[in-house]
Amino acid sequence: MTTLASQTPDATDSGEVLGSWPKNALTASRLFDHMGAPSSSVFGSLVFPKLPENIEPVGSRDRDFASDLNLDQILAAIVSGQEERDLIVALFYQGIRDANTIRYRHEVFKDLEDRVLYEQVQRFARFMQQVRSHLVQMEKMEVHYQRQGWLLDAAALYCEAVSCLNDGLKGGVLKSRGLLTFREFLADYVASPQFASLVADTQQLKQALEQIRYCIRIRGRRVDVSRYDGEVDYSAEVSSIFARFKQGAVKDYRVAYRSWPGMNHVGAQILELVARLFSQEFLALDKYCERHADFLNETVRRFERELQFYVTYLDYIAPVRSAGHSFCYPEVTASHKDIVAVDTFDLALARKLTAQGMPIVCNDFRMDGSERILVVSGPNQGGKTTFARAFGQLHHLASVGYPVPGTVARLFLSDRILTHFEREEDLSRMRGQLEDDVIRVREILQLATTDSIIIMNESFASTTTRDALFLGKKVMQKVIAQDLLCVYVTFIDELAALGPSVVSMISTVVPENPTERTYKIIRAPADGLAYAMAIAEKYHLTYEHLRRRIIR
Repeated sequence: MTTLASQTPDATDSGEVLGSWPKNALTASRLFDHMGAPSSSVFGSLVFPKLPENIEPVGSRDRDFASDLNLDQILAAIVSGQEERDLIVALFYQGIRDANTIRYRHEVFKDLEDRVLYEQVQRFARFMQQVRSHLVQMEKMEVHYQRQGWLLDAAALYCEAVSCLNDGLKGGVLKSRGLLTFREFLADYVASPQFASLVADTQQLKQALEQIRYCIRIRGRRVDVSRYDGEVDYSAEVSSIFARFKQGAVKDYRVAYRSWPGMNHVGAQILELVARLFSQEFLALDKYCERHADFLNETVRRFERELQFYVTYLDYIAPVRSAGHSFCYPEVTASHKDIVAVDTFDLALARKLTAQGMPIVCNDFRMDGSERILVVSGPNQGGKTTFARAFGQLHHLASVGYPVPGTVARLFLSDRILTHFEREEDLSRMRGQLEDDVIRVREILQLATTDSIIIMNESFASTTTRDALFLGKKVMQKVIAQDLLCVYVTFIDELAALGPSVVSMISTVVPENPTERTYKIIRAPADGLAYAMAIAEKYHLTYEHLRRRIIR
């Protein structure tokens, strides 16, 4: 005796395969074209108060800053295993200078911090993932009625997903514009005749098909299919007989085969015979599929896709939050450059340290009035580069609309972040390290506008102190003239005293043991030891190096 039912798709072989995001500019309609046109409802998007006319991606050259700041590591972890990879990548690299859009996203994040609501939308997303898996697998099937059965199952999952989410949003306390308008849309959609008809037709047809019972008799190469008429179910009888011999938990020696959604020619012919025996039910299935072939509402689908922008980031930062470190919603502006951050840290590094159970060192920074450049000096391996990365990460994550590491933050919405980090010599370019540094810095200054942020890490370290000081002064004078925000990590202490636009910050050591780093970066005058320490490190003449050599 057999019940007619469809298979569940294999989790390892489901979902859509998305290509890489194109490098050319995307219009809003092209970016969201796979989601369908916006509904006539008041709800338009969960990530934009109003969909922009054009979405300009950051060019491939401009993305160099991502690897310098380890933002590429953050993004790779966020999108790992996600179906909405292209959408998340596009939004991550787009960067927003509109404070209203940033606040719009902050509102949604704050609502999703309610654990009950978060679990509800995650459950909805899991249902929708199964729906997509069914629809994708359905396209690979060649047997007519099997395809229709999978469409019916997908529609049933969709109805349950939408109904459960509607019930959950009704009882939730929402404050964000995005979720409030979607809740209003969803309530109207669930109450619409279209959705009511889909639910009723799906339930009725599922019940009808679940009542189908039939028998299969196999005699050699002949297979007979007939209606079930009270025949003995021998499989149940055999299981019942052997059940008496079962003694506790035993090892299962059955071989597990990977399920697949396809159907061989024997199964297909059996299904065809069943359809003849139960023609009324299968005729209803045909009509159902004609009527509800496009059951998936595009606004609901768009909401679920955009929802991944939020939940993937919340999942990414969850381990760091659980370790006791704070994230905040920064005050953002594109009109003035007074910035501050308290208890902030390098997010990419924090994820690694948290996984290893190691502590995270937090730092502060601020720039007020005419201050524009943070010159960071101090001993090597003291956290200067990590501080510079954290500064850049903070401003980029803020421009995306994400919560940022720290307890308090006020940040500037730049038009771009430009970075100069030391790189190995590339012999194919037929030029030395210093020449390469000068050319790269010149290109950065040419690209920069008054609204840009520049982060320079150990620039011109390959040359003499005199030349590095000369080049550093020229660069910083240009930065000041263009009124740019800048972090300049250097071993040249003199650069920290170029004028009121420059703020000196130093990496600190344990007073009782100068060889032990604290990784704290504080606002203080340069102490004149940074270059000496760099030279001592280079030639293994530090206290620790000498001590080890003497002891030996």
